[in-house]
Amino acid sequence: MPLNNTQLRYYDYNVLRLPKDKRTEYNAQVDRLIENLRKNVRDKTEIKITKVVKAGSFAKHTILRKTTEDPVDVDVVFYISGKDATVETIETLTADITKLLEAQYPNKSVEDFTIQSKAATVAFVGSGLSVDIVPVIQDDEASEYGWQYDIRDGSKTHTCAPCQVNFVYKRKQTDPDFRTLVRLGKRWSRRAEVKGLKSFHVELIMAHLQDTLGKPTSIEQRFRDFLLYIAQSELKQVITFPENGSSIPSFSHPVVIIDPVCNTNNVASRISEAERKAIVKAAHEAWETANFASIENDDAVWKELFGPKFRTEDQ
Repeated sequence: MPLNNTQLRYYDYNVLRLPKDKRTEYNAQVDRLIENLRKNVRDKTEIKITKVVKAGSFAKHTILRKTTEDPVDVDVVFYISGKDATVETIETLTADITKLLEAQYPNKSVEDFTIQSKAATVAFVGSGLSVDIVPVIQDDEASEYGWQYDIRDGSKTHTCAPCQVNFVYKRKQTDPDFRTLVRLGKRWSRRAEVKGLKSFHVELIMAHLQDTLGKPTSIEQRFRDFLLYIAQSELKQVITFPENGSSIPSFSHPVVIIDPVCNTNNVASRISEAERKAIVKAAHEAWETANFASIENDDAVWKELFGPKFRTEDQ
């Protein structure tokens, strides 16, 4: 017997979803960091922060609660004006942000601030929260857009953090279970250690299926459809969204998922051919496991997909 919606909503609410008290705690911690950084730049003419936006899974409410397999991180996008996107690099932008962090936290050593592909990261030991501070050079012609840089190859992407948050919000308005489905997909991919498949990819594939298949009544069926889509398509189909319109450039990457807020950005460009094959194989195996678990109504089999904490009722 398949799991019903009430059971999977229970699992999502009690095991997967970030609890309300933790969200409040993390929000307060991030807000203090933002306010302090704002104070630090008021007298600095070389950096002008025009807007600060919380982004990523935290802002989209698709983040998983903290576990050993699921760290908690918050993306905070700093829109910077007075910089030329044609001459700036991620190194110069991150150096500016790191100087501000050092001024804000004078008792920390430089090693406390790690550089990720697109951000400087501040780790708070007490709460276990990591904050990625993402510098974006603001687009003067479209204030919510800007250029975000990648440290690995120096490339820059035209992006819109508020638009990406709104993209998920609109799907959630269409289907109240959309975020639950995203968290189920993320939990599976983390559990299976599927390399190359990022949270953003899971989110966009789920959105693509909602756009193309509509809204079935069963959460479990939709999760299995997610796995089946990956297995059957082998991720060789170009994924686009109504927001993209019709002007889509061609890409030569093994997997192409067009950013719904920027047609020139393939968010799956870093998935290699070997990773694509591994993702497809993992999804096919997971689909078979999910079907068997559904037929047998066996929580022990579901735990193979979601981990030992899977439960659908109070114990």
